Amino acid sequence: MRGVNASGDADALSTGLAKMGAHSDTALVERNLNERGRREAERRAAITAATVHEAIRLEGEEELDRPPSALAWSGFAAGLSMGFSLVAQGVLFPLLPDAPWRLLVVRAGYTVGFFIVVLGRQQLFTENTLTPIILLLSRRGWAKLPDVIRLWAVVLATNLAGAILFSWIVAHSRLFSPPVHAAFAAISRSAVAGDPWTILLRAIFAGWLIALMVWLLPFAAAARVTVIAIITYLVGVSGFAHVVAGAVDVSYLVVTGALPAGSAVLGWMLPTLAGNIIGGVAFVAILNHAQVTAGAGGPARGRA
Repeated sequence: MRGVNASGDADALSTGLAKMGAHSDTALVERNLNERGRREAERRAAITAATVHEAIRLEGEEELDRPPSALAWSGFAAGLSMGFSLVAQGVLFPLLPDAPWRLLVVRAGYTVGFFIVVLGRQQLFTENTLTPIILLLSRRGWAKLPDVIRLWAVVLATNLAGAILFSWIVAHSRLFSPPVHAAFAAISRSAVAGDPWTILLRAIFAGWLIALMVWLLPFAAAARVTVIAIITYLVGVSGFAHVVAGAVDVSYLVVTGALPAGSAVLGWMLPTLAGNIIGGVAFVAILNHAQVTAGAGGPARGRA
């Protein structure tokens, strides 16, 4: 009997220890999960508007420190790259039936140039209505204003030069069939449709959205492609006016003789440029800088 009891006691002890070990393992797993969850919550909570603001300010400093030659080559590359937005739309257009939904598919091609430019880290003028302006507003001394003007001038000039060259090559080559060229012309005519005031308003919305895209990108991580796709598709399908993407369309009409150069500059280029600057600076740079600085002294800082 004593042997049986000893054996039973041993079994009971073994079972108890096993339960204690299992309980200990479960508690350890729960603690690890809780710790990981806490760190993840802290990481996500750290992505405030102030954090995004600082990331963009640092990017603005980096851009202003780049030599003009580097900005020029990058801006020229961006102007060329934006030409693929017109190409993608023009190639899709004749392949689709004449149905109400055709434009919804064609405008997906509008995003192509932006994908190349943004993911390739090329200089696009409308992106610079945010990054250096955040830096300028943060300094408050306006000492960087000449550098910002230099950045704008170099990037805009080279963006337009690349866009115009791309249009000239497309218009004066046999790269594409006549139906595709007809689509280029139709898409380009839709870009310049409207009076200067309407174009100005379209450009304000385009500048607003593109600068907002730049604001969203620093912490988009794996969602960068999605952010670029959604924002630029909205610009394209809404018919908003973007000074570089639209310059490809407008210059195509000019080099093919369908639009006088004076009308292109006065009726489209200047209102679009003004609208893009207003949209990016006023509705994104100034407003987001204001929300960060207004909440800097209190605990309730704006969340991104």
